[in-house]
Amino acid sequence: MQTVKNILKTLIPLAVIITLLSGLLYATVQQVLRMNANDPQIQIAEDAATALASGKSVDSVVPNTQIDIATSLAPYVIVFDNSGKAIASSGLLHNQLPTLPSGVFDYVRQNGEDRITWQPEPGVRSATVVTRYGGAQPGFVMAGRSLRESENRTDQLGVIIGFGWLGTLLGALVAVAFSELVLGTDSPLLRWVPPSLKSTRLTAKTSQTLASKTL
Repeated sequence: MQTVKNILKTLIPLAVIITLLSGLLYATVQQVLRMNANDPQIQIAEDAATALASGKSVDSVVPNTQIDIATSLAPYVIVFDNSGKAIASSGLLHNQLPTLPSGVFDYVRQNGEDRITWQPEPGVRSATVVTRYGGAQPGFVMAGRSLRESENRTDQLGVIIGFGWLGTLLGALVAVAFSELVLGTDSPLLRWVPPSLKSTRLTAKTSQTLASKTL
């Protein structure tokens, strides 16, 4: 019983550290994947805003081919007037021009650009970049692309890290058990254990030895 307690005393802190590092790794890579999902929308939105500000027509920056943003992985462009009303779009949702919340336009008016995850309806999610343009007829241009593949990769990442987390925990359990049962308190693996815990372990083992001798 004492051996099991000793193993748990060493394993639990290791398990906490392994879990925290696995969570940190997942969060970091997930954020990198999400930021990468903004490419090439950043370039498309900024180039379109520059063209519109210089007096180019809306038709020159909006592709002629229209896509269904609920099913297509292709990038799309939507141009809004200064009030936030969509006036041209290469992406449609149920054959209609999509709309954005007014709060997005308020933010872009103050900051010039916003990069958001836009979900016009359940199951339809896009990585979008909204940029303001000036000129004689100012407005907003949004470039977007479906997040479907990016989120599939995130799900796969979660499975991989989950298996890695489980495998690392099992490896730690085997290593700690081997150190306790075979190498004892002189194990290099247990050198990081605080002296107070080590003294407790030694006292317990000494008591067990004395008890056996008494018997």
